[in-house]
Amino acid sequence: MEIAVIGSEEFILGFRLAGVRKTYVADTDARLVERINQVLDDRDVGILVLKGSDMERIPLRLRITLENSVRPTVIAIGGEESGLSMRERIKRSVGVDLWK
Repeated sequence: MEIAVIGSEEFILGFRLAGVRKTYVADTDARLVERINQVLDDRDVGILVLKGSDMERIPLRLRITLENSVRPTVIAIGGEESGLSMRERIKRSVGVDLWK
């Protein structure tokens, strides 16, 4: 199970330095959608990390798909994370509430 990160060069740089191998630069809206679909098709990816503002830039239909996705679990960093809290996302992906 791998982590994938999609965003601007500046956003993904820290993840690259931390050893995340699947990092994808998406500098336009079209490229962002293309990269998201690429990651959704990748069976090895368990967590997809996006910038919160990038979540707002994608089409509504794709955003709903990401918000309801269990695998990969989508984590939006920074800004408003529409939808579920981190606790709810982990509970959905793992199947149990780890805070209990």
